[in-house]
Parts: sequence; structure tokens; C-alpha cells
Amino acid sequence: MNIYVGNLSYSIKEDGLREIFEEYGEVSSAKIITDRETGRSKGFGFVEMANEEEGNAAIENLNGKDVDGRNINVSKARPRKESFSDQK
Repeated sequence: MNIYVGNLSYSIKEDGLREIFEEYGEVSSAKIITDRETGRSKGFGFVEMANEEEGNAAIENLNGKDVDGRNINVSKARPRKESFSDQK
């Protein structure tokens, strides 16, 4: 299950994001989206959890939770819309 995590502190690293979600089950991957030019966090990321049930538990328990002074937004990730530049 792919999970969107928004309103992240700019200082959080992927290991920290993984740790938060591991409390609820097995984390396949944790990725923080960064600016291509500066390498700075954009304040959101994605967590892939192996099990749907564990993913739902993480969403339910972590949405709105204070992490590093920010209330994070956690929801099931929606498929990316194809942008004009993706089309051939």
C-alpha cells in the first residue's frame, strides 16, 4: 500500500520517516520528495507498506499526529495523474 505523507518537517530524513511507520508494520520503502536543484525536502513523501491492513492502521493513527512540531497529513496515495510532459 502506497501512503502519502504531507506537512513534514524539512529536517526529517527517510530513516526517520520509516521509523514512524514501522510502529504499525513492515515498511517496504520510505521516500522524501526533494527539490531537484537544491536537494532540499519539499515537505512531503511516500511510504510503501507491505500489508494493506497495517497501512490502514498507520493512516488512522498517524494522520494529524505531531511530528517535529508539525501535524502531518497521512492518506492513501492517489495514482499520479499523467502530465502533458509524460505523454509521448
